[in-house]
Amino acid sequence: MSRLRTLFPPAAALLVLLPLTACGGTAGAGAKEITVYSADGLKAEDGSGFYDKVFKDFGKKTGIKVNYVEGGSGEVVQRLAREKSNTKADVVVTLPPFVQQADGKGLLAVYRPEGSDKVAEGDKDPSGKWTAVANNYFCFIYNSKELANSSRPKTWKDLLDSAYKGKLQYSTPGVAGDGTAVLIKAMHDLGGKEPAMAYLKELQKNNVGPSKSTGQLAPKVDKGELLVANGDVQMNFANMKTMPNQGIFFPAGDSGKPTTFALPYAAGLVKNAPHAENAKKFLDYLLTEQVQRDVSSAGGGFAARTDVKATDPNAASLTRLMKGVEVFRPDWADIDKNLTSYVAAWKEATGS
Repeated sequence: MSRLRTLFPPAAALLVLLPLTACGGTAGAGAKEITVYSADGLKAEDGSGFYDKVFKDFGKKTGIKVNYVEGGSGEVVQRLAREKSNTKADVVVTLPPFVQQADGKGLLAVYRPEGSDKVAEGDKDPSGKWTAVANNYFCFIYNSKELANSSRPKTWKDLLDSAYKGKLQYSTPGVAGDGTAVLIKAMHDLGGKEPAMAYLKELQKNNVGPSKSTGQLAPKVDKGELLVANGDVQMNFANMKTMPNQGIFFPAGDSGKPTTFALPYAAGLVKNAPHAENAKKFLDYLLTEQVQRDVSSAGGGFAARTDVKATDPNAASLTRLMKGVEVFRPDWADIDKNLTSYVAAWKEATGS
């Protein structure tokens, strides 16, 4: 599964992809449709992804067509903000801290979907503005063909090796959700803001440069154009069937233990949504037991509902992948409050 957009879907397909420069509007409040603005990662170019199945099945069940607009985690929130006086979207799906950012900008309405009571408290907004619909974890990837398991990087320090000069890239913090995650994990693993910025300044000697889309990096790693890039477990695990030359790892910090944190896909009802009732049905559908099982089988991710225990082969493989990895919980309130200053510090440190 790739985060690269499919620009020319079949005309007969239920899924309608609208580029972020397009209008994305809908025909009226009574129309049997919704528009979803989403961070990339859940749709497959070959039509086999989580969204592909969900949109098709939801359409068959309800007769409601899904218009889909895809972009970076921060990009979709920025578009919502620009359209605040003339709302086009009905549902937004994005990653932390951008879902908190959307709430802070007054872009989300209160709605607690059916099944949200089964979602862990830390994976939903206490006031009912958003809830996780698919769980996920931050990771890095490496080219498994060029780097044998014994020689692959295992720590942040390993990534400073000159062997990665011009062969390492991570997506842009403040723009891409996974790029912002690089800052969050570095600050956690390396002892705070200042040590993290000092490290990222040193890493810049190996970094190819900015990328607004994390999904653009996976194909480069698979082809060997890059040896290392950032990503997330759901996206990279799912696209291994078409990009087999990539391995997932979690850089260790000073403790020597691999770490990660949850980056759930969080969905919310857009304030003043033109098709609010249809949107509520869609949000309810995302948290049904069957769809939650499809998160792993079709999407390569983790169910958001704690009572859904998937048993498909993907779920078993994901459990093995996460074994021995320490999962920490970021202070999302702090990150939401200070994200601008963290990104500014990163820009100063790296000259970006």
